Amino acid sequence: MTTTTLAVLVPLLPFLGALAGLLLGRTAPGFARPLAVLPTLASLALAATVAARQGGGPPVDAATELTPTGSVPIELALHIDGFAALTAVVVGTVATCVQIYSTGYLRDDPRYSSYAALVSLFTSAMLLVVYTGDLMVLLVGWEVMGICSYFLVGHYWETPEARAASLKAFLVTKLGDVPFLIGLFALAADAGSFRITRILGAVAHGGIDHPTLIALLLLAGVAGKSAQFPLHTWLPDAMAGPTPVSALIHAATMVAAGVYFVARLLPLFEASQAAMTVLAVMAAVTMTGSALAALAQDDIKRVLAYSTIGQLGYMTGALAVADRGAAVFHLLSHGAFKALLFLAAGVIIHAAGTNSLAAMSRMSHLRDRVPDAYWTMTVALLALAAIPPFSGFFSKEAVLGVAEHVVTGHTEHAPAAAGWIVLLAGLLTALLTAAYATRLWLLAFRGRGTEAPDHGRQPLTMTTVLWVLAVPSLAFGGFAFRVLPDWFDGHDLTPTLTTSVLGTGVALVGGIVTYATWRHTTAHAARVPLGAVAAHPEGDAGQVEAEAIASHAPAYGDVAYAADPSDPGRLLLGRLHRHAAVGFHLDAVYSALFVRPVRAGASIVRFLDREVVDTYVRGAGILPRWLGAAVRRAQTGNLQTYVSALLAGTVVLAVAAVLVATGA
Repeated sequence: MTTTTLAVLVPLLPFLGALAGLLLGRTAPGFARPLAVLPTLASLALAATVAARQGGGPPVDAATELTPTGSVPIELALHIDGFAALTAVVVGTVATCVQIYSTGYLRDDPRYSSYAALVSLFTSAMLLVVYTGDLMVLLVGWEVMGICSYFLVGHYWETPEARAASLKAFLVTKLGDVPFLIGLFALAADAGSFRITRILGAVAHGGIDHPTLIALLLLAGVAGKSAQFPLHTWLPDAMAGPTPVSALIHAATMVAAGVYFVARLLPLFEASQAAMTVLAVMAAVTMTGSALAALAQDDIKRVLAYSTIGQLGYMTGALAVADRGAAVFHLLSHGAFKALLFLAAGVIIHAAGTNSLAAMSRMSHLRDRVPDAYWTMTVALLALAAIPPFSGFFSKEAVLGVAEHVVTGHTEHAPAAAGWIVLLAGLLTALLTAAYATRLWLLAFRGRGTEAPDHGRQPLTMTTVLWVLAVPSLAFGGFAFRVLPDWFDGHDLTPTLTTSVLGTGVALVGGIVTYATWRHTTAHAARVPLGAVAAHPEGDAGQVEAEAIASHAPAYGDVAYAADPSDPGRLLLGRLHRHAAVGFHLDAVYSALFVRPVRAGASIVRFLDREVVDTYVRGAGILPRWLGAAVRRAQTGNLQTYVSALLAGTVVLAVAAVLVATGA
């Protein structure tokens, strides 16, 4: 089979699996798991074959016109370069791991078949975004992911948190999609095509009349989809969904789509110095703000959610200094260790019976209950903190290295101001990342107090996946910068000495300071007894998580457990802690600026509809009803009454005629 045919099958197989799963899920539930795993696994195998054939060489391009539009044509087009080939492999790997993990995690969930079908559709949509060479087809995959995220985040629709989170995710991402769509139309109008290759050709020849305006419109959609400031607030709340969904959204789909889109069209953004500076500022605020927020979270999944936002900030920072190689390198590296972090967190939540780090810190021997999650999460946290030789070190230092090149004048593709912004924010975020990664590890695995409940070993499908993802988390970085430079536009991905020393140094400082703070606080803190926390029977991990979401109020604003006085985050952040814990009040600001005015407007419209419009409608019905009542009373059925009325009317008419004649 040709490479083009194989590439078409890559997104098609998960789509067919999703369709079959929806059709057969209720009538033949025994087929739900094979239909979830096998099409995704086959898609991964085909994506790996396409990547091997592409080999980092010239892009694979193919196109056929979908339908004549009378203006700008829409085409079913493929454009597979090294970035697309590698990204598809990562998407397939994470999606396959999530589907296998879910067979054990949600084994008793009555809605598993629809869940698995939506995950397959989600995967298909992301693969379509990765491989397509036409922006309108990309938009289809972009929007399908938004719809799937709405249903998957709201999987536990019995809980109000899940319902609110799914609606918030849908509305916030759609808010960014409106200017994104306008930007796509403006871009196609200038370039005369939705084809990516033709658009890039028009950019190279100065054929785009308003690059700054178009770039800023597109960045609004990217900010929504990739959870960048100021449209990032939906992502932490999306943790109300099942943990495997969180792993898929954060590691390989949805949030990665925005970064990948900018990487595809990076020359367009390079054409505007203003857009590159805005991108750099957005990345800097995102990565530093999210790292501070992560250091204050009590919910283990919300810590990882803010971590994702920060790592996406690194990727957009690399794009802001005009290096898509470093951005995609970190996207691929991050995909492996972030999927591992979420899936390991799911095992820990099942064992502990809670999402709360404060509750876990009051459990002893939790790491002995989940040895697979303990060791693999340790590997993933070291990768997240960019400690060598783990994968995150190489990809994160690649981002800092390209920022250094801009600052020192080795490259002129981006403004020097953008280089300084990304470099300084990246170093500060490296310090904070190591701090919150160390804090998470200490609170989850070094707790003291009541012995953690023992629910036995987790299903093999869950633990095996953790070790599979631990391999790239440990080895991918060193492999990529040595073996795969041709896949990244031939750029040298080797970390520079300066940024390696600085980045590793600040990361070590962050980890050591956090550990020292924890030792100090645990030595003097009065421990609060754990009580009856985590007293759940062994059962479906997804159901346990649903109960944890419903009962674990700290993640959603109430106080269910006493604050842990040994939490190093409180001492490190000081007075900033309470502001960071609620995301620096951005939700409150948006509520004041948008939610309350919209609700007030809706109340006014409802008043006008009920009290004004309905009054006229009711009045229009009252008059005929009164007339009808009067006529109905005249219909007595008495013949004498009718004759008398006729004679009276005749007399009245005769008198009126005489008066008229006399007057004339």
